[in-house]
Amino acid sequence: MQNESGKRKFDISFPRQIAAVCILTALVSAYPLFAFASAEVVRACIAGLTISVANVLAGYAAIEYSINKSYMVFLKAVLGGMGVRMLVMLGALLILIKVFQFQALPLVGSLMGFYILFLILEILFMQKQLNKKAEG
Repeated sequence: MQNESGKRKFDISFPRQIAAVCILTALVSAYPLFAFASAEVVRACIAGLTISVANVLAGYAAIEYSINKSYMVFLKAVLGGMGVRMLVMLGALLILIKVFQFQALPLVGSLMGFYILFLILEILFMQKQLNKKAEG
């Protein structure tokens, strides 16, 4: 999509999807988490969600940055960025578990659950953007 000046506009449908998933998850999990889980488990689940959201938004930024660039730039930004994002997530996990004493199981469980869900949404978004690029 381009505006009147010919510059490409950002597609904000993807961040909206991420926000919708976060809100829906908060609504569905609020009662079970706060009624049956300890404060440490709730804190770990929120941290896992936060790391996953930061990861997927970085992926979104890489896709938006590179979608209209050359194929090599696209691959470097998306695939190389994925490697960097994985290392940052691993570092965040280690710091949260070792330094801040977060409970590992709910932290890793929520991180992986949201990571998988957001990865599916990211792949669908990337496919949509590539289809738009091929058509236009």
